[in-house]
Amino acid sequence: MIKKAKKSNSKNSHISTGILVLENKRIFRGIGIGFQGEATGEVCFNTSLTGYQEIISDPSYAGQIINFTFPHIGNVGTNKEDFESDKIWTKGVIFNSEITSPSNYRSFQHLDAWLKKNKIVGITGLDTRSLTNFIRDKGAPKGTIAYSKKSKFNISKLTNATNKWSGLKNLDLAEKVTTQKNYTWKGLKTWRKEYGYRKNNQNSFHVVAIDYGIKKNILRYFSDFKCKVTVVSCKTSAENILALKPNGVFLSNGPGDPAATGKYAIQIIQSLIQNKMPIFGICLGHQILALALGGKTKKMKLGHRGANHPVKNLINDNVEITSQNHGFEVVKENLPKKIQITHKSLFDNSIEGIKLRDKPVFSVQYHPESNPGPQDSVYLFQEFINNMKKNAKKKRS
Repeated sequence: MIKKAKKSNSKNSHISTGILVLENKRIFRGIGIGFQGEATGEVCFNTSLTGYQEIISDPSYAGQIINFTFPHIGNVGTNKEDFESDKIWTKGVIFNSEITSPSNYRSFQHLDAWLKKNKIVGITGLDTRSLTNFIRDKGAPKGTIAYSKKSKFNISKLTNATNKWSGLKNLDLAEKVTTQKNYTWKGLKTWRKEYGYRKNNQNSFHVVAIDYGIKKNILRYFSDFKCKVTVVSCKTSAENILALKPNGVFLSNGPGDPAATGKYAIQIIQSLIQNKMPIFGICLGHQILALALGGKTKKMKLGHRGANHPVKNLINDNVEITSQNHGFEVVKENLPKKIQITHKSLFDNSIEGIKLRDKPVFSVQYHPESNPGPQDSVYLFQEFINNMKKNAKKKRS
């Protein structure tokens, strides 16, 4: 049974200024934070202990309300560097405890003020453990989150908004979050404590990244590996991509249903494969690649969201701790024989990585750019670099 919101230490704790209404009409009440208003999306949970700013600014969370299982969110504030996107697409956030005063030398703004600025509705004071258990038992529900300082909520209106929303299945969100104009990444490398973001001045390879909702730290890792990156819209044709003369193509992460995005993306990827282009995909890019190769995808009951997910590398026979954020997966049954499964989840044995047996094409379900999360899987960028090197040699010979 789901408990009511925990009492807060605030002098206004007896007033519920925040509310969450689920599709089954279950209601959670708490203290509103961030932007005053309401938003509807899929309610999911994330188990990460750090990196809430990177999580909230990840475009893959478009259409979702994030329930953080770690109780102390906001205590390091927000800064000007840990953005994964220029625009925040997350619908709402749910925290267990009130946000304490920031305690980090990089902080420039309180999380509450940052949420207001980016128009994200939030609630604190909920029993996030009970909400998480509910999602685990019933699956990720649709919900509407609202914040009103006057505590005036039209429950019927919020319930109708929840039920009218289509949900993530069959929803193409990549076309909403993708770049509206192609651009060249400014070449900044991953952040280092002593230097911040340093610039890469060596461009050994040219990568075209198809933006389905790309995170900036992916671009930073390509800079670490001395790559120039051109970021293109998700609907850019294979012909226009090839005209840029890339050494390889990257298929980015992103939100929504891969089958919906695949209606235009599959043909583009198939053309790139036919042109013997080295390809590397992650998350949504992984799922769409599987569709382009003849596989299928389906919506998961819970999805995988956190920075502590164990994945087994079936080729090297070792385990990687990974960062993940996805609600769809590649279906194992009837997977074409030309596809080799390279990684699997040790939580539920779902597919976490694939590659073509005869071409330099591979992908993983998780996030090797590790922001937030462990850096066990950064080697995948080097693997992609090696594929581009081999392909370049073939063209010269």
